[in-house]
Amino acid sequence: MENQNEDQYVSVAEFEASVLEMEDIIIRVRAPIGAKVLKYPYQRKAAGSQSVSEFIEGRIKPLLCGYEFSIIDGNYGQPHGRLRLENLRDSYAQNK
Repeated sequence: MENQNEDQYVSVAEFEASVLEMEDIIIRVRAPIGAKVLKYPYQRKAAGSQSVSEFIEGRIKPLLCGYEFSIIDGNYGQPHGRLRLENLRDSYAQNK
């Protein structure tokens, strides 16, 4: 049983990479070295019409075991919560 529980957790770096790969969104988690968080379980990208706040509340916060985090936009800032994910994703391409 313990191995099943451990399999649900990944390093913070792995979590950040999983979110970037699946969602095309940059997230930075503030956690101690060696900290573990729940795996990012989603197989489909969140809808572009969803707001950043909805994305955070529905997909990110429940997995981070209380650690603080930031979503980073294409200008290296923190996007407003009402920003749509499609616009957030577009911000990375605009600032390459």
